Amino acid sequence: MDVRRATERYRGGDPEAGIESLHAFSFGPHYDPDNLRLGALIACNEERLAPGAGFDEHPHSHTEIVTWVVEGELTHRDSTGHETVVRAGDVQHLTAAAGVRHVERNDGPGPLTFVQMWLAPLEPGGDPSYEIVHGIADSTPYAVPEAGAMLHVRRLGAGERTAVPDGSYAYVHVVRGEVTLHGQELGPGDAARITDAKDLEAVGVTGAELLVWELTL
Repeated sequence: MDVRRATERYRGGDPEAGIESLHAFSFGPHYDPDNLRLGALIACNEERLAPGAGFDEHPHSHTEIVTWVVEGELTHRDSTGHETVVRAGDVQHLTAAAGVRHVERNDGPGPLTFVQMWLAPLEPGGDPSYEIVHGIADSTPYAVPEAGAMLHVRRLGAGERTAVPDGSYAYVHVVRGEVTLHGQELGPGDAARITDAKDLEAVGVTGAELLVWELTL
């Protein structure tokens, strides 16, 4: 298990434009050949947008983009005609496939924080697609079969336990609160990268919310 602290993430964005970005993996100008991916997971970015700030239309291709809103409202528009507002508790999934363009903005009255995760698809090309699941429950994992991956949202009270899925790779990202995992204490923004996960449990030190990726490849 390799623990990466929130303070170790690469800082990006444009603070003057109200955009703060924190990257867990090698990203853009922050190239690190030793930190490219874990299984299919190639990016885990925490984005903080001030009211009125956002990312103008930009392209993606050959990427599965999964977004989890922590607080606030994310306005999404894309070149296939989808326009939605994503709120806390929603999972948004954009399959870029052979190519898609989209806009991400904070059109709400308060600050916006979201975690956006990119996965490499098993096969390139195809047609773009979009899905949003409102109010996903702890007991309902979200499958990304295009990348051979499964996202588990886990919410814990103090002292409560949750199993980390066994498998080739697991990625545990702490959204809020504190947990212990295999003798390590993790706080907001910390993450654990696990190879050959087996019989591991996360235990809430405080109330906590986790994003857990089960990665088969």
